[in-house]
Amino acid sequence: MKIKVLGPGCVNCKKMHEMTLQAVNELGIDTDIEYVNDMTEISNYIMVTPGLVVDEVVVHEGKPLPTVNEIKILIKQKMAAKGGSSCGCSGCCG
Repeated sequence: MKIKVLGPGCVNCKKMHEMTLQAVNELGIDTDIEYVNDMTEISNYIMVTPGLVVDEVVVHEGKPLPTVNEIKILIKQKMAAKGGSSCGCSGCCG
């Protein structure tokens, strides 16, 4: 799984990055989180920042910012769609 936080570096974008790091930590999953601040690359995904992309699919754009729990749900939904588990294992714990 690859996660991208999209934003030019504003307060809300930095907050989204921090909350995404916290959500991934709380879920206990091993994943890459990339903070993308290049506006050309950001515009390939969204028109309004901040944005959250999981495995190249935009799962959030703009405000209001999702909570840490909402970010966890977005990540878990994407994992379930791929057939993975919420903890990052091979699926033994569901």
